[in-house]
Amino acid sequence: MFELLLLFAAGFFGGVLNSIAGGGSFLTFPALLFVGVPPVSANATNTFSSCAGYLSGAYAFKEDLQKQKKKLPKLIIVSLVGGVLGSWLLLQTPEELFRESIPWLLLFATFFFTFGGYINQTLRRLTSHHQHASSIGNYLLLLLLLGVCTYGGFFNAGLGVITLSYLALAGFTDINAMNGIKLLVSSVVSLIATTVFIYNGAIAWYEGFIVLVGTLFGGYVAAHASRRISQHYVRLVVILASIAITAYFFIETYAS
Repeated sequence: MFELLLLFAAGFFGGVLNSIAGGGSFLTFPALLFVGVPPVSANATNTFSSCAGYLSGAYAFKEDLQKQKKKLPKLIIVSLVGGVLGSWLLLQTPEELFRESIPWLLLFATFFFTFGGYINQTLRRLTSHHQHASSIGNYLLLLLLLGVCTYGGFFNAGLGVITLSYLALAGFTDINAMNGIKLLVSSVVSLIATTVFIYNGAIAWYEGFIVLVGTLFGGYVAAHASRRISQHYVRLVVILASIAITAYFFIETYAS
């Protein structure tokens, strides 16, 4: 019963955070580890549990995505390839090696979550005078997107803010379009990665469904309460929690 409540609570508050400021995986992934799901399976399960939130979010931005429809096929194809590659790499990674990489992956995600806004603003300023990139630049941007999506297939946490940074570098300036594309990319990466994980039996279904239900409830509640909640303070709480969780995993991994 305790594990069920813990997973539901992690999913609920993770769904709230994802709806308001992002960063829900900083709660759901450690919760899956805490109840005894092996690291690789916990990561795969977290990707599965996050998928519904990405899909519903992308649907909410359907009108903004419609305006970018000429660019979407290329983004979707690269997202599919990156999601498959990242999920395959995860499944090839030994449990112990992945366990040792968790603190560093969390640190990377924490860095981008904390400084993603500043990075995006800087990138938008740098690219504001270079809207028409060269053909070489376009290919490099596609390779960068492939790297972002591969990361997302390998480790879901932080994918949203990293994708936003990529979009800023690619010259996007409309924040609604950027959020829509971010959620679309996250949806495609998570869907294809989840398919790979299902095929390989990597998902802990019982734990994953509890987190998923909690995430859906949390997202629904947050949708009604978000207008009364300051994103600034929510982000601050997420940053402090992610730093504490990252520090815990560094201590657990390297101090023992």
